[in-house]
Amino acid sequence: MPDGVIDFGDVTTSWAVGELAVALSSMLHHDGVEPHHVLPAIRAFHTVRPLSPEEAEALWPLVVLRAAGLVASGRHQAAVDCDNAYAKAALDREWRIFEQATCLPLSVMIHLVKDATGLAGVPARADSPPQPLLRDLAATDIVLVDLSTDADAMDDGVWIDSGTEARLVTTALADGAAAVATRYAQARLTQAPALSAVSAATVPTGIDLWLGRATVAQAPAAGEVLVADRGQVEIAHGSRVLTLSFPPTVRPLLSVGASVQAREDIAHLPSGASIHVALRAAAGPAVPPLVRPEYASGWLPLTTDPAPLLGLAATGLAEGTDLLDRRDAAFATVQEHYYTNPPRIERGWRHHLLSTDGRAYLDIVNNVTPLGHAHPRVERAVSRQLRRLNTNSRFHYASVVKFTERLAGLLPEPLDTVFLVNSGSEAVDLGLRLAIGASRQHDVVALREAYHGWTYASDAVSTSLQDNPNALATRPSWVHTVDSPNSYRGRHRGADAMRYGPEATAVIDELAAAGRPAGAFIGETFYGNAGGVALPDGYLAQVYAAVRRHGGLAVADEVQVGYGRLGNWFWGFEQQEVIPDIVCVAKAMGNGHPLGAVITSKTVADRYREQGYFFSSTGGSPVSSIVGLTVLDTLRDEDLQGNAVRVGGHLKRRMEALADRYGIIGAVHGTGLYLGLELVRSRTTLEPATEETAELCNRMLDLGVIVQPTGDHLNILKIKPPLCIDTTAADFFADMLDQALTQLGHGYTC
Repeated sequence: MPDGVIDFGDVTTSWAVGELAVALSSMLHHDGVEPHHVLPAIRAFHTVRPLSPEEAEALWPLVVLRAAGLVASGRHQAAVDCDNAYAKAALDREWRIFEQATCLPLSVMIHLVKDATGLAGVPARADSPPQPLLRDLAATDIVLVDLSTDADAMDDGVWIDSGTEARLVTTALADGAAAVATRYAQARLTQAPALSAVSAATVPTGIDLWLGRATVAQAPAAGEVLVADRGQVEIAHGSRVLTLSFPPTVRPLLSVGASVQAREDIAHLPSGASIHVALRAAAGPAVPPLVRPEYASGWLPLTTDPAPLLGLAATGLAEGTDLLDRRDAAFATVQEHYYTNPPRIERGWRHHLLSTDGRAYLDIVNNVTPLGHAHPRVERAVSRQLRRLNTNSRFHYASVVKFTERLAGLLPEPLDTVFLVNSGSEAVDLGLRLAIGASRQHDVVALREAYHGWTYASDAVSTSLQDNPNALATRPSWVHTVDSPNSYRGRHRGADAMRYGPEATAVIDELAAAGRPAGAFIGETFYGNAGGVALPDGYLAQVYAAVRRHGGLAVADEVQVGYGRLGNWFWGFEQQEVIPDIVCVAKAMGNGHPLGAVITSKTVADRYREQGYFFSSTGGSPVSSIVGLTVLDTLRDEDLQGNAVRVGGHLKRRMEALADRYGIIGAVHGTGLYLGLELVRSRTTLEPATEETAELCNRMLDLGVIVQPTGDHLNILKIKPPLCIDTTAADFFADMLDQALTQLGHGYTC
């Protein structure tokens, strides 16, 4: 008797590229997957087993053939075997594979594959024709309008206004331009909706032109007329087809099938007319005027920049993926970036981030800019101050006095003295030095699973395993850690979380009994690094009392949670009903400008002189001080703390409703606009859903939302958007979260 049976039924000798085609077709039936989603798989295959140019050319036709075979064989099997439940269950899935495989012209997908594998050829360029397309209209008469993400004309959020393109064109024509033209292949931000689950068609395959005076469209070279209708003419010039679209009131002067010579009239175009000019491959499919950025590298090779037909220079090639390689070559890679293949973000507005592809993303992660990106009030204040003075804080000027008075006025007595620095890391470092100097006790107690910064002292008290996997093993001897008071997944959960306070107090007492009393206890006042978990009631009161009992000081890290983000409290320590000895602040203070502060009592501040003097070149500079004042003014005038209460409460309720439907959501943490959505594989064991969280973040990016994981297990979505976010955007986030969880197959399981 044989030991086993091997089935060789599916084994054959064939093209290696067929293996990839089968794998790609199997991806296409998944919910939310489009053809461009399989490109990473093609790149990965190509990295391990490089495709030849011929294989790259054949790959997508094989995917289509595989899809057609699945549909045909599946329907045949279901017809001849009516009881075959397996075959019938696959019919819809197989049809979706076929639909996705054929939703774009084959030539577009072939070029897309070539681009993904680095096998794309050099883009075709139009030579300067014997005659310009528009008679008596020189290149110097044409004003180019920049509608890209990088254009100054897109400032102040005007890209959202549907009338922006018309306004810019009208202004240029009123200023005397004979014509206004757009650029070929340059993504138009003006075509991007603010909130959208699918990218918009933003990449132009031709040029739009608006005329400020009448002109004649003429044949730039000899050719044959393919189309001559009201509003459109197509002329074949060798291997290319020129398409000229104009108002339907304009009659072309040519007839279909006629041969034309260079300079022969095509149409008389009146002043005020708008026209579209495009060049496409004669053997290719019809090309839309605008295409989605994910597919632009497939469509554009079928076209040619028509700018030379107008006497203009062809659009230069944009910086491609090599920009990321250049970053890695010059910018230390330990300074990581979000996402493996990140969008290139060059503009922000309020709670939106804009890519160079003309895609708008909802920013759910940026607590650095509480007022929102590119706030006009901050920009004007900084610009005004830079025109006047920016120097170090040893000089005597008013803004540093006004700012520190305002900042100290936001804190309870005796916190009345301010140090200004440039970052949260510096603030924590200085806060620890102040505490150690004032107490003359060099040991520090810190919470586990916390992150406080990158300087020597702030890193020493940072114990987040995600930021440093060896954090606990590499702490200096003067740092002593206590349990993370996490009431959801810590050692003590739920009501038992009240045990954290007495246990931390015992550690502090034991240190003092051993002759090493703590000079400081440092902790976030609301557990940000754990995803916005509130500390147990009374926790800080117990720990602060213990450290003070032995001569130490309480240091509050408010870098992430302070400045109104929690909604009901401006400072996190207010939620715990305590007053620290030292408060460290940053991030929100400058709305993206590097600004941090340490606020303490005059008594503690004066003790620093025993260590020397303190000086920060740009901490408290005139510009930094003006930024700080402007942020405080705007927080107040726009009621952004109140907005955190209203929108944050609404968003938390939306996420709690999702938790009732998706078992992978273990908990919704936080308050105001510092929230955390913790994902688990089991609500009983709380096994972290780390891989699922990473997959969810990538899918959310595809749906137009930027969100990132946090926590030691990277299984918590950190939800800390600009405080200006509105209910519409919050609902969009919740809707996309719902959609992504469904697409990824996270039904209700516990």
